[in-house]
Amino acid sequence: MKAVILEGFGGIENLKLVENFPEPALKEDHVLVRVRAVALNHLDIWVRMGALAVKPELPHILGSDVSGVVEKVGSLVNNVKEGDEVIIAPGLSCGVCYDCQNGRDNLCKSYDILGLMSKGGYAEYVSVPARNVIRKPRNLSFEEAASYPLTFLTVWNALVEKGSLKPHSRVLIWGGSSGVGVAGIQVAKLFGAFVIATAGNEEKARRVKELGADVVIDHYKEDVVKRVRGLFKEGVDIVMDHVGSATFEKSIACLRKGGVLTFFGTTTGSQANIDIRYLFVREISLRGTYMGRRASLFKITELFERGLLKPAVDKTFPLEAAQEAHNYLEDSKHFGKVVLKVD
Repeated sequence: MKAVILEGFGGIENLKLVENFPEPALKEDHVLVRVRAVALNHLDIWVRMGALAVKPELPHILGSDVSGVVEKVGSLVNNVKEGDEVIIAPGLSCGVCYDCQNGRDNLCKSYDILGLMSKGGYAEYVSVPARNVIRKPRNLSFEEAASYPLTFLTVWNALVEKGSLKPHSRVLIWGGSSGVGVAGIQVAKLFGAFVIATAGNEEKARRVKELGADVVIDHYKEDVVKRVRGLFKEGVDIVMDHVGSATFEKSIACLRKGGVLTFFGTTTGSQANIDIRYLFVREISLRGTYMGRRASLFKITELFERGLLKPAVDKTFPLEAAQEAHNYLEDSKHFGKVVLKVD
């Protein structure tokens, strides 16, 4: 099959298009999906660069967010059939341990993400357990459908489950124009929250505002903590931080007493200094987020099909232009998601 493979760790030159990569084997409880679109995530960049503690066996295939058509089903599969249009839940778990059986599959000891250790969607075909296949929203194109699983699942976990998001909650979202930022704004507004988002230039600020943010702060020109405290003297209820070292302390400083910092991702580094006294005196909660429960993706998919959540595809590249797409994402030129189309 045609695929973009990762031959070594480092720059984009390690991504190579091949025409004869072996098609994945179909297990009896798996589904073979003909990939039609696969969205990029920063995870793809981190894996490509070898920046994570775990590294896949090479050659590897990146790509966590996949939409496509069921090509074949294993003998034990009965939830989908050949020809169904589907998305793939990117979190892979054993399905039988205590946490999986308790609906907390993202805490499974053998948890993986499609495209992290297992081969992902930068290819014509991908094989996944049948429990990871969900029917695609009928109102979305394949490119749109590929744009939401990982980001919206992570954000749903961060804001709704870990952040206890409520109507009229005051929420600060860093990087409002990013994939998770776009998702965070929409989920927060869906619950009736007051949303403050940051953006890096006027054009992104305008689009973040159009997306529903009540206040947009240019983090290059303004002091975010000072601006947030000017809006709400006591601070906000929830901060969603996916930036890391550059923002972590600022995030804590923006919270009210009893506030919650939900965090994931470290695009600016993974080290931060914390005054522990500030945390316990103000009863601030730090809640790490790693993906989310697979069951939540069914609810999210329903909300997309009802039009209550909207995809935000910034730019589509052909699979053959995966290197160019990686450059585009790394240069932060995007608003929302960057997607590869697989013909």
